[in-house]
Formats: sequence, structure tokens, C-alpha cells
Amino acid sequence: MAGRQAGFGLIQRNRGNDVSSALDSFLDKWRDRWPEWTFVERFVAEGDRTRAVAWFALQQEFDNILNATGDTTPQDAKLAWWGEELRSWAAQRSRHPLGRVLEPVRAPWDQLADALPSLMDAREQPADAAQARSALNAYANAIAAVEAAVFNEAPASRAADAVLTQTLAQRVQDLGAAAVPRASGDETQWEKQLLSAWPSRVAGPRPRRLYASLARARQQARLKGGEYQPSPAALLWRSWWAARG
Repeated sequence: MAGRQAGFGLIQRNRGNDVSSALDSFLDKWRDRWPEWTFVERFVAEGDRTRAVAWFALQQEFDNILNATGDTTPQDAKLAWWGEELRSWAAQRSRHPLGRVLEPVRAPWDQLADALPSLMDAREQPADAAQARSALNAYANAIAAVEAAVFNEAPASRAADAVLTQTLAQRVQDLGAAAVPRASGDETQWEKQLLSAWPSRVAGPRPRRLYASLARARQQARLKGGEYQPSPAALLWRSWWAARG
């Protein structure tokens, strides 16, 4: 009996290790895409740091699905799976490794699940800027609502605008001209429009303000035609300013 119990304990530990490794892979994938975060996360409360990376890693999954091209059948199936998964988080029955970090938060996961199907329609090239924003409005509002709960803050009045602009900026970085509204000219003109609606310090919880600051800086670098290579001093100043709120 003792041997059987020891064996069961080993299985449980191995499962725990597998989950931990899977979680680390998702977190590291996001950190690889945003290496600047390692520098600026010092402005995030220590207890929120892993949760912030998990939350933004989840949104990266949605960005990848939104910005898919060609035959999107696999991405659409994945989106449907995520809808079911988010509903299970509301009942604290997660299957995905990111749920181990995010599921304990009492957040409007159902609202986000309801908004996910809109990402499929939002893949179409919009006629104008208003249509581009309208297509992602429900998604941005759901992200902002969950985000407020994740970081235990009251919802900010313009937090969804910050999410929406950042999502549109990521789309044009991933897709180029295919993400530019037909009435908005070329990529440069569209990116200038986005930047004009993107304040240097956005509404929302501190991790969002920091993340948006990094994304906005990348957008500025693209418009200048160069690669984003911030100096430590510039990152420090930008992140301090964003963190002030």
C-alpha cells in the first residue's frame, strides 16, 4: 500500500510539473515578444506580475486568432474552444495552463466569451475607421471589464478605448495593408490616425498603462521607419510616466 501511495504521489507531482512547464511556455512566449517588459515590470506590484503576464499572454492568443490569414478554420475552432474555456473559468474549472493563474479571479469571463465570436467578423478589411472600431468594440469592452477585475480596480471610463487602439495597432503590425481601412489611405496614414487617438498615458490599471506605453513606442518607431531599440533611460522615463496614472 505504501508503494502504491508513493507511486500516486509521483504521478501527482509529475502532473504538477507538466502544468507548470506548460504555463511557463505561454508566459515565456509573451515575454519573448515583449522583452522590454522585463525592465518595466518593476513598476507593477510584485503580487500582480505573474498575473499581468498571464493576462497579456491570453490576449496575445486572441490577437493571433484575430490576425490569422488564409484558411482560418483551425483558428475559428480554437476560438470556439476558448469561449468554452472562459465559461469554465467562471465556475473555476479551467483546463488551460493560463487558467491556473487567471481562473481564481472573479471576473466577467462570460462577457469575454460572448465577445470572442466578433473577432471572426473583425478580420474583414473595414470600409473606414469607424467600422474598424465598431467591429472590435464589444471585444475591447469585455477585455477592459475583465482587466479591471484582474487587477482589482474600478473600471476606468476610457479603458476600452486604450484596448481597442492597441488591438488595431497590433493588427496593422501583423498584417500590414490588409488591416488598413479602405478609406484611410495607406499604412502610414492609418498608423498616424491610430497614434493621434492614442495618448501617451492611457486609462486603465497600471499594467495596462505600461503595456500600452510599450506598444505605442513601437508604433512611433514604425512611423519613423526604424526598429524599436529603446535605451534603458528612455524605458525608465516612459514606464515611470505611464505608471503614475
